[in-house]
Amino acid sequence: MPDLLIELLSEEIPARMQARAAEDLKKRMTDGLVEAGLTYAGAAAFSTPRRLTLTVQGLLAASPDLREERKGPRVDAPDKAIQGFLRGAGITQDQLEQRDTPKGAVFFALIEKPGRPAAEIVAEVLEATIRNFPWPKSMRWGAGPLRWVRPLHSILCILSDEGGTEVVPLQIDGITAGNRTRGHRFMSPGEITVNNYEDYEAKLKRSKVILNAAERAEHIWADAANLAFAAGLEVVEDKGLLAEVAGLVEWPVALMGEIDAQFLDLPPEVLQTSMREHQKFFSVRDPRTGRIERFVTVANRETADHGATILAGNQKVLSARLADAKFFWQNDLRVAKSDINFWLQSLENVTFHNKLGSQGDRIRRIAALSRELAPACGAEADKAETAAQLAKTDLSSEMVYEFPELQGLMGRYYIEAAGQAAEVAAVAQDHYSPLGPSDDVPTAPLSVAVALADKLDMLTGFWAIDEKPTGSKDPFALRRAALGVIRLILTNDLRLPLDRYIDAQLVRVEGAVNDNLQDGPVIELIEEIADHGVFGAAFHAVKERLGDLAVAEFLELEQRVPDISSDLLAFLHDRLKVYLRDQGIRHDIIDACIAMAGNDDLNLLVKRARALNDVLATEDGENLLQGFKRANNILTQAEEKDGVEYSYGADVKFAETDSEKALFAALDMAEEQIAPALAAEDFPAAMVAMAGLRAPIDAFFEDVQVNTDNQVLRRNRLNLISRIRGVCSEVADLTRVEG
Repeated sequence: MPDLLIELLSEEIPARMQARAAEDLKKRMTDGLVEAGLTYAGAAAFSTPRRLTLTVQGLLAASPDLREERKGPRVDAPDKAIQGFLRGAGITQDQLEQRDTPKGAVFFALIEKPGRPAAEIVAEVLEATIRNFPWPKSMRWGAGPLRWVRPLHSILCILSDEGGTEVVPLQIDGITAGNRTRGHRFMSPGEITVNNYEDYEAKLKRSKVILNAAERAEHIWADAANLAFAAGLEVVEDKGLLAEVAGLVEWPVALMGEIDAQFLDLPPEVLQTSMREHQKFFSVRDPRTGRIERFVTVANRETADHGATILAGNQKVLSARLADAKFFWQNDLRVAKSDINFWLQSLENVTFHNKLGSQGDRIRRIAALSRELAPACGAEADKAETAAQLAKTDLSSEMVYEFPELQGLMGRYYIEAAGQAAEVAAVAQDHYSPLGPSDDVPTAPLSVAVALADKLDMLTGFWAIDEKPTGSKDPFALRRAALGVIRLILTNDLRLPLDRYIDAQLVRVEGAVNDNLQDGPVIELIEEIADHGVFGAAFHAVKERLGDLAVAEFLELEQRVPDISSDLLAFLHDRLKVYLRDQGIRHDIIDACIAMAGNDDLNLLVKRARALNDVLATEDGENLLQGFKRANNILTQAEEKDGVEYSYGADVKFAETDSEKALFAALDMAEEQIAPALAAEDFPAAMVAMAGLRAPIDAFFEDVQVNTDNQVLRRNRLNLISRIRGVCSEVADLTRVEG
């Protein structure tokens, strides 16, 4: 069985495209080979800045011979049908065979396809792969039609086994496949002849090319860490930058340079971001002070002066970049110390969304909601409002304009410089979190209140203008905002009636986006309604104070807000299902708890769901569920048949059997235990009390005939079963649990 080696050598491939391109080459080639009948033992793909490489081991030397029998149309079928069958089978009419079947005489075709050599199949599949390669961006050069990410220089394509090496015959737009490639562009520019993958990899390394990107990354990190360690420093870990730099060099050479002393007092985040984004430098810090003092750059070649010239040039460019950063920093500090409100006024002219107003409008909504959320989060209302008003001020700063990824972090520096407390300043950085499922969740009360307000305003705003996520599209990251709300509540063990806060913010948003509600008195009343978070009577009361002002708009507002609020809460419940599914809690268990009162308190909802999940994982819980389902089915069928509701009147004096009497006693005891447990929100205790009904329910159904001919006994037993459903339904809606 031969091994296949392919290399596509080109001009430099952007680092961000390399890993995906290597996987695309592997998938398209292996899929095409298998489809053509060539199976293989294993495959691996590699990438460097100049080449994509694929090795396939244990490939069949040729595709197998195929013998296929196809059933065709009836002998008396129209000629068009017969001709179509012949074309599809690739045969002539004299090759058809007639056979008698229960449906009459039918044509059959015996199709024989001889196998083809691997080289022929590889050439076809590789040409199709190259011509249809899914680059995010590609270019055409010269007069040919071929498109590639950068000009393609050569194709290496060989099959090798114990008998030797065979070059696959292939030519694409004047590029003929061969068994030669080139090493490092500068340090080994000559051609290399290779016989197989092992020979190829070894000769490339001797020619100053490390083929494996992971090996290049390990080499870079080890050399950088050693350079820093020798100076008593450490490299700031940055996996994203490491992967990118590994895609920029074929022969990495780490060099450590110094940062001009005049820039060392810049915030470490500014230094790190500037060096990372503009120069692709690793930051090196003093572990004792945390101050960034040096940098590591990675060259693509060894030099006679050991990188001195390269470092000198890099340090010169870096000083120019950091001079800009220092100017921004000093200018921003001057504004923050003199009047940070200047930035707030600037945000009045920055559009957040054309239907949701300016950033200034949004900040006012967030500040109002933060004030309401503060007590539930353990924060002071005044501080929460102040922190929310200042949290986004750095969006107007020059530093954030230059480095948007520093938003929030720079705000913390500037707000502290303006004389605010550290806990208020920290909100600027924390309120954007959590940004993803693995991001840390804020726990400081002020940060939690503003982070929640920020995300709830985002959700209510886009729900109000009907810009909800659809399918895989979520341009405003609303799913992420919803997950942030969930994680903030659960991580901080908050008890929040979300309905009340969602309604309040929806009223504010509706008042802001509806031009007919912009009169001064109307705005004041909208704020009053939002502050109290109530509807119905409140709306009617304010309408009396308004007179004829915007009455129609208030009526529409009264109708719209509850519907939007319910839809948004359902969206949060859906995201909660996804979140809890990863923790092993099934969606139907969550549905059973969502059906209960107080489902807008996500913390309460999750505690109920976890307790129910734990009980149903036990044998008693599983059997109780089956008993409940049986009771519910019997009761539902009887109520449909009789046209009455069996929901009261069960009397122990009509009980005939011991198991029937025992069930009455068990239900009485369960009710006595469940009611106080639920009142104390002790869901595990309530679930255990419910699970205790398993044995008496099982005994009842084994011992008693519910639908007896005695109508008095039948009604009593149906009412007793209704008690089973009622007692269990106090804990969760078990009808929604599958199984």
